[in-house]
Formats: sequence, structure tokens, C-alpha cells
Amino acid sequence: MKTEISGEQQAPYNAAQDLVERNLRAGRGKKTAYIDEAGSYTFAELAERVDRCANALRGTGIESGQRVILFLLDTIDFPACFLGAIKAGIVPIPVNTLFQPQDVAVILRDSQPRAILVTELVLPHILEAVRISEWNGLIIVSGKTSNALPQLDDLMKAAGSSAQAVLARPEDVCFWLYSSGSTGEPKGAMHRQISLVRTAESFGQGVLGMREDDVMFSAPKLFFAYGLGNALSFPLAVGATAVLQSSRALPKTVCEILRKHKPTIFCGVPTLFSSLLVCKDLPKREELRLRMCVSAGEALPEEVGRKWTARTGVEVLDGIGSTEMLHMFLSNRPGACRYGTTGTPVPGYKVRLLDEKGGEVQPGEMGDLYVSGASAAASYWNKPEKTASTFLGEWVKTGDRFRQIPEGDYVYCGRSDEMLKVSGLWVSPTEVESALISHEAVLEAAVVGAMDENALVKPKAYVVLKPGVAARSELVIELKDFVKARLAPYKYPRWIEFLDELPKTATGKIRRNVLRQAANAPRTEVPRA
Repeated sequence: MKTEISGEQQAPYNAAQDLVERNLRAGRGKKTAYIDEAGSYTFAELAERVDRCANALRGTGIESGQRVILFLLDTIDFPACFLGAIKAGIVPIPVNTLFQPQDVAVILRDSQPRAILVTELVLPHILEAVRISEWNGLIIVSGKTSNALPQLDDLMKAAGSSAQAVLARPEDVCFWLYSSGSTGEPKGAMHRQISLVRTAESFGQGVLGMREDDVMFSAPKLFFAYGLGNALSFPLAVGATAVLQSSRALPKTVCEILRKHKPTIFCGVPTLFSSLLVCKDLPKREELRLRMCVSAGEALPEEVGRKWTARTGVEVLDGIGSTEMLHMFLSNRPGACRYGTTGTPVPGYKVRLLDEKGGEVQPGEMGDLYVSGASAAASYWNKPEKTASTFLGEWVKTGDRFRQIPEGDYVYCGRSDEMLKVSGLWVSPTEVESALISHEAVLEAAVVGAMDENALVKPKAYVVLKPGVAARSELVIELKDFVKARLAPYKYPRWIEFLDELPKTATGKIRRNVLRQAANAPRTEVPRA
């Protein structure tokens, strides 16, 4: 299904007005739009909350074009405030609620917002970030608080229930998203008004085939570009229902939602799918109503995808997107899922693989991935040099390395700055990780480069074992031999260290920089030949 909005038109436009009011025009006012822990909300109730929030923000003196930080958990207040700000012409900036105060302080200094909207549960983080950054602005609290700060509910109740949308050009900046900072200081990607609808058309409808009768549950949160599409723009674009979970997506709570709310589409990250497979609470196939699952954030190991389908009868569509592109631009397809690959370009996107000199790579060779599509951010805020090196005309440099197989699918090889050169040959950490994960004892694995006694780079693996499997020296040898039997011998991990869990960002990505630092700390171990 194609939406009515054309990217080429330059008629006045407001993304929030479009996404909310299309459902009212379609007669869905009484249909459930959102479900959170506190209850359910119809499209008509969502529309009123959006308008009240728009008026409440204006009532505090915030003007069109000014910025507000959303430090909100996934409840109805997130879509109401995000869309309310946009409808008022104010620029919302969702921020990772698991960021440490010093990380939030960096964003406060960089973005200079007029206000912060914060869930009461994470208010202490904001207060500490404000102290560190010496930011001076308005803090509005979602939820009850004993602190003498204005409360969102009170402001919205006092505000009018109908708001006039501030119209802009479709290509004008609408909202910002900050990168996770896993590769350095967070960068604010400035996204356009039309981009929310563009990703809903390209991936939500073009790949997932989302329908009005779908129920979407996204474990990745709304502050994450992946989650924002899954649980906001995709369901609103077609009138589907979204289930929100404010707490962390632990396997047990995810299983409860799968059983209670019966989502038809479930979006997660590879580590979550791995954990669910060994969770005793995972619903049986007949208890599920899923028609499709989606994975992103990290490459989905082939073994995990196959086991999930065998257990649930449902495919997991592995794909890749980025903060800069807002959502997926490469993905597997329903009914044509090839595990171990990231699929093919999503409708509306083009990709190419280039070598270090900027030339096209030969078929089957690894190259740096560049993507072109209508949802690309306008630029980074206040980062002209980084903008110039990332946004190259119509192309965006992703920082990922891929190769294309004869069938046409793209295979993820790792971040460009994480590739390992061993004995003069390139090694993809992802390839080694996939081999390790296919062993029956391994739940998760991460591979980084470590220096041996001759200051040469060799692969080192950090492994999380499945519940009930004991770490032992014999298993180290067994895993090394297991990888040698499946990959070229120079690719096997010279060291294997067992961990209870891998360090991860709030979006589920493995913090390989932390592991790389640990791997290259002084040690006495000598690698096996």
C-alpha cells in the first residue's frame, strides 16, 4: 500500500498532523492505537493528547524551531510528546534513557534545548546531567513527583484539546536523533518532516506489508531510530496497534507480552532472540499470533535465525539501518529469508560497495557500504567535518563493510574500523562469531583484535555459554578446533575468554570498544599455535 504523500511535492506539510489525522479520516477514531502498562488509547485519544501537548509546550513559551529533549520511557507520553512537539513546530530530540548523566550532559551542551521532558523514574539522571552541563532551562516531569517541577499531566489538562499544526516544507528539519556514541561522542542527526512517512512506506509497508489489523511490539525503544519506526511511524501510517513496554526488554517480560497481547510483528535484536530461545517462558508455537519477526542492531547469526524459525514457525527478517538513515535500507524479505545474509536493498534505496580508493569492488569482495535514499538525515548538528565525510551528495557512508554473494544478497562483514588483518589477510569478526555461535554450547560471542607477543593482531573471542554449560579449559580447545574446521585456519580465535554477559549499549549493540581495550590490556597468556 502506498501512502498519499509524495516526496516531490513541496506543499505545506506537518508529519505529526499527517500520521495522526489520516487515522481519524479513515474512521479509526475508536480503534486502539497504543497499549502501555497503564492501559490502552484509541486514535482519537492519541490525537487529543498530541494536541494538548502541542498547546502545553507553546504555553510554556517554547517557539517554533526551538528544541526540546525527550528523556521519556516507552509509555503513551512518548508518542504524545514527540508528535505534539512536531505539530507545534518544535524540534523534539529523543535521548537514550540509559545514557549516563555525563553522556546526557554532552547532548545538553550540544543541542541547547529550551526544555526537557523526562519520566519521573529517570529524573535523577537528568538532574545530575543538568548539574554537570550547567544547563538552565525548563524541566517537565511525566509522572508524579515530589520535586517542585511542572508536571506534564497538569500542563496538558490545562491546555486546549485542539491545536493548529505549524506547516513546513516536507524537506525541512523536523526532529533530531543522537547516535549511540559507541564509536565516539554522540552526533545529532537532523531528520526531515517527510522521513517518518518515507520509512513507513519503504520498510513498514514495502517489506513488512503492515496492515491495519497488525499488532506491533518492538523491544528496541522509541528513542532508538529502529524503535521509532517500528512503534510509531509504521503503525500510525496504516492504523495498526503498537504495544509499549517501559521497562527493559528482559526475556521474561518479552515472553509475557508475546503471550498476553498477541503481537503479529515482533522486532528485536540478535542477543534478545538468542536469550529468548533458552528462556523457559517462551510461549509455545500455538500460543503465538506472530506472522513475522525483525532483527537489527547487530548481524543476526545464521544459527539463531534457523533455531527461531524451527521453534516458532516464524521467519526473522535480518536487516541493517542507521541513525543517519532513520531505519532499514538492507533487509531480508518475507518468504525469501536467507539466514546469514542481510538481504537486499529496501524499496527506495540504493547501495554500493567501494574499495579504499573509491572504486567499485569486484563481485564477492568486501567493500565499504554506501547508501542512498529519501530518509537520509539533512546533516549532523554542529559537526561540519563529520557531515562532510559522511554525507557525500546523494550517498551516505555507513562505516560498515559488506560483500555481495552471487544470489544478490549482501553479507555483513563488520564495521570498517573493526576489521582484522591477520597474516596479511582480512578477517571479518562477524564471520568468526557466527561460527562460534553455531556450537551447541555457545549463547553469544564477540570477536576483537588483540596483540600477540610479537605485536601482531590476532582474533580474540569473548564467549557467553548457554545456561547449564560450565566453562572449562577443554571447551576452549574444542571451540578453537570447531572454528578451524569451518573457516580458514588463520581466522580461528587465538584466545577465548568466557564471560557471564557481553557489554552492550542500550540498543543491544555489543560494545566492542570495551572488549578491545580489555583484550589488549597487559596479560601473560600465550596463544596456541
